Amino acid sequence: MKVGICGLGTVGSGTFNLILKNNSEIERRIGNQICVAQVGCRRDHPDCDLSDVHVTRDVFDVVRNPDIDIVIEVIGGIDVARALVLEAISNNKHVVTANKALIAEHGQEIMVAASEKGVQVKFEAAVAGGIPIVKAIREGMAANKVEWIIGIINGTSNYILSKMTESGGSLSFVDVLKDAQELGYAEADPTFDVEGIDAAHKLTILSSIAFGAPLRFDAIFTEGITQITSDDIDYAGELGFVIKHLGIARNQGDTIAMRVHPCLVAADHMLAQVKGVMNAVVVGGDAAGPTMYYGAGAGSLPTASAIISDVVDIVRSSGANIVENLGFEKSALISKKVVMVGEVVSRAYLRLIVSDQPGVMARISTILSQHKISIESLIQKNARAGYADVVIITNAILEETLDIAVRKLSTMDDVKNDVKRIRIADFFNV
Repeated sequence: MKVGICGLGTVGSGTFNLILKNNSEIERRIGNQICVAQVGCRRDHPDCDLSDVHVTRDVFDVVRNPDIDIVIEVIGGIDVARALVLEAISNNKHVVTANKALIAEHGQEIMVAASEKGVQVKFEAAVAGGIPIVKAIREGMAANKVEWIIGIINGTSNYILSKMTESGGSLSFVDVLKDAQELGYAEADPTFDVEGIDAAHKLTILSSIAFGAPLRFDAIFTEGITQITSDDIDYAGELGFVIKHLGIARNQGDTIAMRVHPCLVAADHMLAQVKGVMNAVVVGGDAAGPTMYYGAGAGSLPTASAIISDVVDIVRSSGANIVENLGFEKSALISKKVVMVGEVVSRAYLRLIVSDQPGVMARISTILSQHKISIESLIQKNARAGYADVVIITNAILEETLDIAVRKLSTMDDVKNDVKRIRIADFFNV
């Protein structure tokens, strides 16, 4: 089979060079080498020797080339990528993509088109870089009913929170974000990463292949890390927790709960040890129990490794039943309601800045008790003249109930500013 690469940026160049470097090893696995017959790119990459490859400046030339069997889409973005992939499918070409936004937002349309044409669409590289998490769930967990998924699936956010934690409170979110941008871990506009959009795209894909439900990016509750302060990091540590930005999905029978937000994770849990730009995903199956997958979540070669593994799969299984793009027979996909975040039950960390006056804690306790919310842990410190920090760990409570209580607490005369709320990840009750 002949391969065409669309895009020669960081991931595209890594894919091109890794194919050249390891083609003899690939041949040992599939009985043939991968032939890069054409590359579509706006400009050549300085690290790629394209002297023996047909190069075009129009990526659509690649998908229209009758000699190309597999199209590797690594141009990024959504609109042009969607048009490119759909045209490749209409021209009876298999597709490998690293584009998580494309699959999360237009995957259903793409999968239907691929099924109708009898071609494969692979997207291992779209989630968690070099970690083979898509294959692990789709193939390794095939005998299981997958019950839940919890993961650190955005390296930028994890780097920021890790550095804030390691600094012992001396570095703020803004400080560490600037550092991440200088190191190339965060974009000049970091919104997709720090507001949770990137993680939500990835969780959409993981949920679909785990639970056999259509892709529903629009239904995921998403919250970023921009409001996390060094005080929150410190108080969480005192209570035995580390703050992590997690994607969480749970199969609840007729419904699915999906959410991306900061969480307090018990300091002795495996995910609390995942630091820097690394990613990790924990999958709970009814037979296998919890299994954890850890590795580089981004980068040229880790992502290229995942892309080439998909190419190898296509070469091995060409002509097989194609509806396994999402790991389930097309007729077996079950539309499930995605529950609103208000219907989720969890414990919470609350931080209030209150007047340092007698009776304030009694009034706070009264409001919580009116909504059947109990206090499991409490820290109170005189943080500034005339005010105190109060940090509360609640019992497990329905989110919409906690919302009402938090709004009442925020309107108290003794409470300064809004009440800070961070959810707690109780890993086997998510």
